[in-house]
Amino acid sequence: MDAPTTTSGEYDTSDGGGWFASHPSSSPPPHGGDQETHADAPAPPHVQQRRTMPAPGAVSADAARIRRTMAEIGPVADKVTSYFYALLFVRHPELRPLFPAAMDVQRDRLLKALLIAAEHLDNTAVLVDYLKNLGRGHRKYGTHAAHYPAVGECLIGALSQYAADWNRETEAAWVRAYTTISQVMIDAAAADELRAPAWWQAEVVTHDLRTPDVAVVTVRPDQPYPFLAGQYTSIETPWWPRVWRHYSFASAPRSDGLLTFHVKAVTAGWVSRALVHRARPGDVIRLGPPTGSMTVDHTTDSGMLCLGGGTGIAPIKALVEDVAERGARRQVEVFYGARTDHDLYDIDTLLGLQQGNPWLSVRAVTDQQARLRLPDAIRVYGPWKEFDAYLSGPPGMIRSGVHALRDIGIPPGRIRHDSVEELLLAGD
Repeated sequence: MDAPTTTSGEYDTSDGGGWFASHPSSSPPPHGGDQETHADAPAPPHVQQRRTMPAPGAVSADAARIRRTMAEIGPVADKVTSYFYALLFVRHPELRPLFPAAMDVQRDRLLKALLIAAEHLDNTAVLVDYLKNLGRGHRKYGTHAAHYPAVGECLIGALSQYAADWNRETEAAWVRAYTTISQVMIDAAAADELRAPAWWQAEVVTHDLRTPDVAVVTVRPDQPYPFLAGQYTSIETPWWPRVWRHYSFASAPRSDGLLTFHVKAVTAGWVSRALVHRARPGDVIRLGPPTGSMTVDHTTDSGMLCLGGGTGIAPIKALVEDVAERGARRQVEVFYGARTDHDLYDIDTLLGLQQGNPWLSVRAVTDQQARLRLPDAIRVYGPWKEFDAYLSGPPGMIRSGVHALRDIGIPPGRIRHDSVEELLLAGD
C-alpha cells in the first residue's frame, strides 16, 4: 500500500507504485486523514459481508491471529513479497502496467504497509485515517475498485504459503481484515474523485542548485492546488514513470499558486537525482494529492518549537510563513540542524524571516561545530512544556527528537511529525 514515511525529500522515501507501496501523515497519524461510496464494490474471495472495525482498546481475535501471522512471516518477508508479486502478475497480467518497470523500488512496500495495518487493526481512529489517505493516494496509479479483489486473493495466497500456523480461522481473519481495509480505501477514492483530480501536471519554473546535491525547485500546477503549510505530496518525473516520492511543500500557499520543494539527491534516489540533476525550467512533472497533518493549530496561541534536519527544514519554513501571514504574535523557536555549515543551505531565508518577525528565533545546530545532535540541543534552552512541537527530517532524528521532547515534559499529543512507517511501528 502507499504509506508515507518521512516527509523530507532528502531521504527520498519511496512511494513506489501499486497497492503495497508504503505511504505517509497523518497517514496513519501522527496526524491526518481525509471518504465514501461504492457500496457494491467487489469483495475478496470467500467474503460474504463487510466487517465493522472493533472499538479502540479491545484486542480482537482477528487482530491476534493477524499479528501472529506477521510474526511468523517476518524472517521470510522477502520470499513472501516475491511470491505475492509472482502470483499477482501471473494471475492478473493486466495489472503489471500499474507498477514501475523496475520492481526493486517496490519490493519492501508490501510488508511495511501490512505491519502498519495489522498493528492498528483494532485502533479505528488511527487505521481509518491511514487507509483513507492510501485510497486517495492510489488514484494516481490508476487503481480502481475492481482491482482490489485480485490483490486480496494474491495476498492471502502468499501468506498461506509461508505462515506456519495457517488454518481456516486465520484465513477468515485476514479476509475480513482485508475486506474492511479495501472498502475504506475504495470509499475514500470514490469520494475524492468527486472533488479532485487523481494527479496534477506542474511545470518547473525555477531550479536553484543550492549545493552540489540540494536543489530548490519551484513549479506551477496546471490547475488550482489546495494545500496547507506543513503538508507534503508525492512527485513523479517524466524520466521514471510510475515511481513516486514524497516531498514537503517548502512554503505556505502563495497568491501566485506556485509550489516550492527542497530536494536532496541521494544515492540510488531515482526521483531525487532526476529532480536535482536533470530537471530544468520547462520540464513537466506530476503531483499527487496533498496530505499530512503537521499543520499549525490557529485556534491557539501556544508557542511553537520546530526542529528541522537537512531538507526537513522545508516544511518548518512553511509553518513559519503560515504564522507570519496570519499576523499572529506567538513565539516560534526554530532549530535548524545540519552536519556542517555548508549544509545550512536555507539559513539566509530563515534569518531574513527572523529579522522581520520579532516573535521568531532561529538557531543553527551543526554536528561539526557543536558536537551535539539536534534533539539534544533543545535541552539547553527552554522551558518548552507549554509549546507545541514540530519535527521534520531523517527518521532517526525524529525518533530521538520525540524521546527528547517527551523527556523535557512536552505531552505526546503536542508533538507533531509526519514520519509514519518507522515511528508508528516503533510505538511512537
